[in-house]
Amino acid sequence: MGVRRRQRVELTVVNPVGIFGPVLGSDLATSVQIVKELLNGRPPLLPHASFAVVDVRDLADLHVMALEDPRAIGERFLAAAGQPVSFPETAATLRSQLGAAARRVPRRTAPDWLVRAGARFVPALRELAGLLGEPKRISATKATDVLGWQPRPVADTLVDTARSLLDGGLVGR
Repeated sequence: MGVRRRQRVELTVVNPVGIFGPVLGSDLATSVQIVKELLNGRPPLLPHASFAVVDVRDLADLHVMALEDPRAIGERFLAAAGQPVSFPETAATLRSQLGAAARRVPRRTAPDWLVRAGARFVPALRELAGLLGEPKRISATKATDVLGWQPRPVADTLVDTARSLLDGGLVGR
């Protein structure tokens, strides 16, 4: 009977924030639903809630980099493109970049107190209420410094997401 050797498990963790970017079909990720809903004119009032973004294409690149670079072994990397963006900022980006295609994107904002009050009765507002206030500061510096990862700008990702939804006929459903 031979001697069994233990193989060392090498683990690297990539933690993505909200994953956006071009869609491949009608089965949409929860984060992509944010852009779809904005293009459909919902919610009618924009909360001052913020969310972080990473492009699915950049996330795939980071996974490959982490697999190929031995410096990634045993490390954790946050996959995020910059700081979180708010619903009003996202809506403004879509309107400015998409023109008439973004005609239904809401313009008016909701005061925080209204979102918090509504969250008591409307389940969909509960999660948004938790995202109100000053956005949490995040950093993907480790991924950029160690692996050389360079994510695309958040605005580009959000617009590419919207264009793919529009091109795929997924808006208005």
